Amino acid sequence: MQVRVGCCGWPVARARYFLTFPLVEVQESFYNLPRLSTVERWRAAAPAGFEFVLKAPKLITHEPTSPTYRRLRAPLSEAQKRRYGAFKATREVRTAWTETLALARALRARVVVFQCPASFAPTSGHIRNLSGFFERAERGGLAFAWEPRGEWPDAEVKTLCRRLGLIHCVDPFQRRPVWGEPAYFRLHGKGGYRYTYSDGELKDLLSLVESLGECYVLFNNTAMFDDARRFLDLCEQSSGGRRDRVAG
Repeated sequence: MQVRVGCCGWPVARARYFLTFPLVEVQESFYNLPRLSTVERWRAAAPAGFEFVLKAPKLITHEPTSPTYRRLRAPLSEAQKRRYGAFKATREVRTAWTETLALARALRARVVVFQCPASFAPTSGHIRNLSGFFERAERGGLAFAWEPRGEWPDAEVKTLCRRLGLIHCVDPFQRRPVWGEPAYFRLHGKGGYRYTYSDGELKDLLSLVESLGECYVLFNNTAMFDDARRFLDLCEQSSGGRRDRVAG
């Protein structure tokens, strides 16, 4: 079992977090891309072997009608809004990816997560945009994990992931992945963010993880720090007391 456990974001101070988990999924990059100097400081402060996963910016995945744009540092004009989000084949979306790739390289990331809103439905236009973006995007050795929301049929997701070289990212309590390695799980809380997973649910998750190869498990709920730590303890017990810790 090769499982790496962490949180979506920093639920505690970074120094404490580094002592507890082997990876983090950076959330700041979704709302506003941090400066290169900022992520270089994060990388320098992290222990050897600590892994950063980067979440792609909403400028790529979400249209400006999304309420997440309220947190954008520099508001967009009405003309600009038409050129962002939904994987559109525009210079603005390409620039957002170029800047994201530079941050991923500075963090020595292995994976970038592309989370889509439920409004990004499996229409012909969206599929065309998605395909064009991933066919053209420079990858630099990165794995791309795609988290579709809404009514995407498994068959369509599998076809796209296989053709475009994507990992199907899921909440394992909502659906099962249909393509890609390593497995990438994001746990959003049953019924919503304000949720704490039971011991039984974490044991069910462990059983699923044990049936897979390499797996990322990222918690994204209010109790994420404690839930992730409890799950990491279960993994340690399952592997005979050997936790997948960061070296250093």
